[in-house]
Amino acid sequence: MDKRICGVLFHITSLGEGTLSKDAFDFACKLHKARQSVWQVLPMGPVLEGSSPYFSDSVFAGGEHFIDKKTVHNDDKAFAEFKEQEAYWLNDYALFKAIKKRDPNPFFEWEDSFRSRDMGTLVRFSLDNKDELEKIKRDQYEFYAQWTDFKNYANSLGISIVGDMPFYTALDSADCWAHPELFDFDSAAGCPPDVFSEEGQLWGNPTYRFDRMSQDGFKWFVERFRRACEMYDMIRVDHFRGFESYFSIPRGMGAKDGSWVKAPGKELFGRIFSEFPGIRLIAEDLGFITPEVHELLNAFDIPGTRVLQFAFDDTHESIYLPHKLSKNSVIYSGTHDNDTSNGWYLSVSDEERDYFCDYSAKSDDESAADAMLRLAYSSVCDLCVLPLQDILDLTDARMNTPGTVGGTNWQWKLEKDQFNEKDIERLKKLAQLYGREKN
Repeated sequence: MDKRICGVLFHITSLGEGTLSKDAFDFACKLHKARQSVWQVLPMGPVLEGSSPYFSDSVFAGGEHFIDKKTVHNDDKAFAEFKEQEAYWLNDYALFKAIKKRDPNPFFEWEDSFRSRDMGTLVRFSLDNKDELEKIKRDQYEFYAQWTDFKNYANSLGISIVGDMPFYTALDSADCWAHPELFDFDSAAGCPPDVFSEEGQLWGNPTYRFDRMSQDGFKWFVERFRRACEMYDMIRVDHFRGFESYFSIPRGMGAKDGSWVKAPGKELFGRIFSEFPGIRLIAEDLGFITPEVHELLNAFDIPGTRVLQFAFDDTHESIYLPHKLSKNSVIYSGTHDNDTSNGWYLSVSDEERDYFCDYSAKSDDESAADAMLRLAYSSVCDLCVLPLQDILDLTDARMNTPGTVGGTNWQWKLEKDQFNEKDIERLKKLAQLYGREKN
């Protein structure tokens, strides 16, 4: 990033219709008026049970639920070009979804000829279900066409779109079915016990066979980053430390039985930056980060993530304190996994609350969210991104509570006219005041 800029973290599903409809274009226009240069979204893929955008049956596909039914692209030539361009994943995804409609069980429980991808079986199935497969591909084209229209419009207003790339894919996914040789199904992903979880966390995703991936130059990851480069101006890479070392838990065991396994991060990102010289990444490097991860970030000059809600612990030594930050960082008040800043303020200890108030010079009649906005905008970090809930000074509007499924997770909606001229003018003033006004 060559200039101080600012933006908003806000997922498409939180719009009124939750699709790439006029609402999305109108919101981009409001960001432009507010002198925002970035709109960061969550992963845009299909979602499974629980509605988490980080739990999908394809790391390549677009979510059909984002398609605006009132808009249709009927360009057969463009559709044919899309099918050719996306052939690496599109055919397998269409087959996976079509077979799933007949057998909703996990693919590893399908009858052997389908599970093992017997060529004759798949050819016969494709011929018998040609129209259905074409419909699935047409939906993917429609998503891509609508997304391209939306992104082009945002870019024309000077707004860059930051996308989100999950590290893992789901076990029951088109990715694992199409490329089983790239995954270790005897290993489950997770994280070790820490101060937040005595038992550690078991995510359940299969881990990668990086040794096999390296044999073809990490083609699967190259294709993932190619697809992400098509869709986004910048890419937030989730769980970045997994590219240096990932936590592997023997299948059927608990997180306490897991261990760290070295990953070929430098070799992989060397290939990525060679393939896509202009790629712009943001590393989600939260939690305990080793010197080796810092070395990987520095080797490719990738900015890390800094979250203000993590800054005000009782040690007064947090790396997230604004005076400890660097220009090549992205500062947030909180992420999609955090409570709102007002909610956070109500939940922390008296000592943390007092420290935050003293540090931020929060006045008695000022909300915690407003104080967070000031700290973020005034920080030295080149990019400042605030969740829309904090911009709107909301309290009970959390997007997700980690470790829980269902309930209100991923369900928060922006009410009509809730983001209004008053909020737009306030953001504009902050951008101007702290030198983040770009567009």
